Amino acid sequence: MNALQAGLFDMDGTLIDSEPYWLDAEMALVSSFGGSWTKEQGLTLVGSGLWDSAAALQHAGVDLELREIIERLSADVRQRLIEHVPWRPGAKDMISQMLAAKIPTALVTMSFRANALTIAEAISKDIGQEAFSVVVAGDDVSEPKPNPEAYLSAADQLGIDIAHAVAFEDSVFGAASAYSAGALTIGIPLHIEIPESYVHVRWDSLEGKTVDDVTAEKAKWGHR
Repeated sequence: MNALQAGLFDMDGTLIDSEPYWLDAEMALVSSFGGSWTKEQGLTLVGSGLWDSAAALQHAGVDLELREIIERLSADVRQRLIEHVPWRPGAKDMISQMLAAKIPTALVTMSFRANALTIAEAISKDIGQEAFSVVVAGDDVSEPKPNPEAYLSAADQLGIDIAHAVAFEDSVFGAASAYSAGALTIGIPLHIEIPESYVHVRWDSLEGKTVDDVTAEKAKWGHR
């Protein structure tokens, strides 16, 4: 049996560079209520759960219930993604390689399911087959990243030991979630840096990387 039993992929910032979409949506929503929201404030929320983001926007002056804030942000970002999917380098190729090697994959994101399924469908269409056996979204879990629940849920649904999985993450919260769950964690920082203590290895991107590179990291770190 292949030592690598699953590939677990974060979505925003890892597979796609959607963070600018979220930042624009946040700034537009806060502004519509007469408040102010900066890119720097938005970046502090990268990788966190949408409930936490909604609470921050509520504190910034958005006079809506938390769920409505989330739904408005998600709808805004979803529409932008339908118009254009900003893929990160090498992401689609890594998924395709894993599927070719019969390694199941899962999408593990704090975006709500409607947005996650929009991207999963777009990826599947682009690579010509079903991309993910499992999708775990922000509204599927009781505790958001950095809690390990989302990654543990994905491994459980795939029927594998999390220690035999690799997780790809771009954020501090996401990396902490995957690492504490017990997955080999590969950090691919984009808008913010990830401390070395939160990942097993950091790569600049997935471009040019192969499944063999992943299994080499598993051997290096003792993941069997």
